[in-house]
Amino acid sequence: MPQYLTVGHLLRQLQALDPNLPVRLAVNPDFPFAHFVGAAVVVRDGKAYITDDGQEGYLPVEARDALTWA
Repeated sequence: MPQYLTVGHLLRQLQALDPNLPVRLAVNPDFPFAHFVGAAVVVRDGKAYITDDGQEGYLPVEARDALTWA
């Protein structure tokens, strides 16, 4: 995965998934939480910003392991 993700990269990653699958952001490997993804996308200065819509709770251990976050 490239460090600087593009809309195209993200679309390719998501297109094979079930469209009804909930999406969460995995944040901060040192204090791993899952966050809801907001519905708003804002484009400014040549970048797309996806909003965070609040914290759901701790990132599941299985997800941390898959991300290789100890």
